[in-house]
Amino acid sequence: MARERELGSFEQLLVAPLTSVEILAGKAASALLIAVAETSTIMLIAMYVLGVPMEGSMLLLYAAMLVYLLSIIGIGLFISALASTQQQAIIGSFMFLAPAILLSGYATPVSNMPDWLQTLTLLNPVRHFVVIAKGSFLKDLPIDVIAAHLWPLALIAAATLSAATWLFRFKTA
Repeated sequence: MARERELGSFEQLLVAPLTSVEILAGKAASALLIAVAETSTIMLIAMYVLGVPMEGSMLLLYAAMLVYLLSIIGIGLFISALASTQQQAIIGSFMFLAPAILLSGYATPVSNMPDWLQTLTLLNPVRHFVVIAKGSFLKDLPIDVIAAHLWPLALIAAATLSAATWLFRFKTA
């Protein structure tokens, strides 16, 4: 959205006979399709080229992945709606993504972090999906453990997509 504002094509979106929810849904759908295709390719490479075993349920992993991607797309749309230029959106995304990866438990265990930081990581969607992905691939993670990480992802997705929609409406009004 920030790039469209910069290029002047944002006004074309506003005069289209679509609501702001429909415009954001269109933007989210394309990002979701690309992300699912990329993730599927990475999973195939991991399983068949690198020999990483898939111990858990592929269906549960894909369901969790969809909720995770919606939360990430919501964050991206929120940052884009907040930014005035594409450069601001890129910097905003980097400011979110770098700490999110570092605090996800991907490189260092969350249990080694200070207590206050462990609590803060509960707001990080990457942390929840890292647990689900590692658990699905390397061990047959029980559904109750997946559900314990899935509801925060769904909450983050609902909050960020709602905030992005509100901000999009607010900035266009």
